[in-house]
Amino acid sequence: MRMLINVPESVVPDALRGMAAAHPELAVDVDRRVVVRRDAPVAGKVALVSGGGSGHEPLHGGFVGPGMLDAACPGEIFTSPVPDQMVAAAAAVDSGEGVLFVVKNYTGDVLNFDMAAELAEDEGVRIGKVLVEDDVAVTDSTHTAGRRGTGATLFVEKIAGALAAEGAPLERVEAVARQVADSSRSFGVALSPCSTPSKGGPMFELPAGELELGIGIHGEPGRERRPMMTSGEIADFAVDAVLEDLRPEEPVLALVNGMGATPLLELYGFCGEVHRILAERRIPVARTLVGNYVTSLDMAGASVTLCRADEELLRLWDAPVQTAGLRWGA
Repeated sequence: MRMLINVPESVVPDALRGMAAAHPELAVDVDRRVVVRRDAPVAGKVALVSGGGSGHEPLHGGFVGPGMLDAACPGEIFTSPVPDQMVAAAAAVDSGEGVLFVVKNYTGDVLNFDMAAELAEDEGVRIGKVLVEDDVAVTDSTHTAGRRGTGATLFVEKIAGALAAEGAPLERVEAVARQVADSSRSFGVALSPCSTPSKGGPMFELPAGELELGIGIHGEPGRERRPMMTSGEIADFAVDAVLEDLRPEEPVLALVNGMGATPLLELYGFCGEVHRILAERRIPVARTLVGNYVTSLDMAGASVTLCRADEELLRLWDAPVQTAGLRWGA
């Protein structure tokens, strides 16, 4: 299989060197695998640190900057970063107001972030943590105990990042981050498998003419396989699965997310179907974001994330953000 790489072993450091070249507003430590906003630490501000396996770009390094994360720790492809990375990131961004770790619910991430929190606290850094576990497709999977963390991670990082930028204390930022995580649900669909550089080909088999409903962002199995469906049929299944669990009584934030290889033309068509279903259910959509944000290498497919959003969460969502992967406002 053809890939735009040098050798599999250098994919992550090569990408980090490219990120550094493209974004001088970031301080990218290629050796320690830490991406930090160059003006960190920001005086009087709680810092946000996240991370996870590479292959999900722009998550997380693409979300480092004003109004979102202060630092991100990229691991190897689909592999958790190590505690030393997180401790280095926390030390680099802590202004004395504390650091919030945003952790997707995968066993390696949870264990390593927990260890990093203990080490950072031993060095005098106050640590808060929020666990994102929004995927309604399955309860337990190959890499998790409980639900997987997926698209809601973007909502948590954006909204908590905006609140931190306003100077809110660590306890408040952590509470709002947890509110967003608890108010969000996701469901993903794969139209093709993803291919890792180390394998040089597909991670799993998905026969032509079939799709996987409820796929994970590392290629973990979902609920079931079916013959190919139309965009509207896929949207019906995915949105029904989310609403069955979320049961929103207020407007929602909607993320229509590509898995890496789905064109925007198709994603916008899928977004129209998602809005159709929500309108039929009389669920107002306050804001919609469409694009490839929480990806799975070269997987074709899409996911839907909905978040119950009160006026305060919407205000924070609309606040300015300036990162490589997400930007609006002044």
